[in-house]
Amino acid sequence: MMQFEGFRAEHACELARMSRAGFYRHYEEHEPRQADVELRDQIQRIVLENRGYGYRRVRAELLHQGMVVNRKRVLRLMRLDNLLAVRKQRFVFTTDSRHGYAVYPNLASRLNLTAINQLWVADITYVRLREAFLYLAIVMDAYSRKVVGWELGEDLRAELALGALNRALADRSIEPGIVHHSDRGVQYCCLAYVEKLQAHGFVISMSRTGNPYDNAKAESFMKTLKTEEVYLQQYRDQEEARVSIQRFIEEVYNRKRLHSSLGYLSPDRFEQQCHRKPDGEGETAQ
Repeated sequence: MMQFEGFRAEHACELARMSRAGFYRHYEEHEPRQADVELRDQIQRIVLENRGYGYRRVRAELLHQGMVVNRKRVLRLMRLDNLLAVRKQRFVFTTDSRHGYAVYPNLASRLNLTAINQLWVADITYVRLREAFLYLAIVMDAYSRKVVGWELGEDLRAELALGALNRALADRSIEPGIVHHSDRGVQYCCLAYVEKLQAHGFVISMSRTGNPYDNAKAESFMKTLKTEEVYLQQYRDQEEARVSIQRFIEEVYNRKRLHSSLGYLSPDRFEQQCHRKPDGEGETAQ
């Protein structure tokens, strides 16, 4: 039960002759915006660590962390940030939106990578400003760990993921047959995104429901981004965030950051070495 200056909310409602539902509604409508951002931040952290959690499990985790919050508020904030778990649907190839978007089998786990442009992985995370959130979509080459496309935006509409994919397609010469792997989020299942992939000859692959390990390389990058960039900054606005994140991705992560899985080379340097090797001499990616 929520307390204020030693009073339980229930007792305060009795003294004020006010219903508890009315109290919580008034409180949620008038509490400081910063407090709402703090809660959204914590919810996003929980969801990123526990893919597939619905609002009930998220609220339970908040309770374990000592945060007392109304379940309706958790539901509202998760809906606002498009974090509600997608129900598992039967595997069907269909573009009929009345029956849900298509989902595809996981092909990434079967691949033995030997070169770049064999597997691209895509993911989305959030970036916190002082009193709002931005969302970052990335596309990564799974062999070299290079981020080949990214986009930053204010919402989670499909245009965000498409922006990252379009940037990757503009900057990279490819041939048909690349496996594109993502989760089953609506941004990746929607008709516009799937049609873009099919137009460029991608083979579509998606993670199993609620299994973050299927997209571990993209998840690893997101963790690095948060630890080495986002958590060290206090972005004032979207423009400042965009400039700083672009610098980290393109100048630090891709060009300079050494990866143990790449023989302690940066992604750019690793790809340069791959291009210099004769065909058939590529190393198997870990």
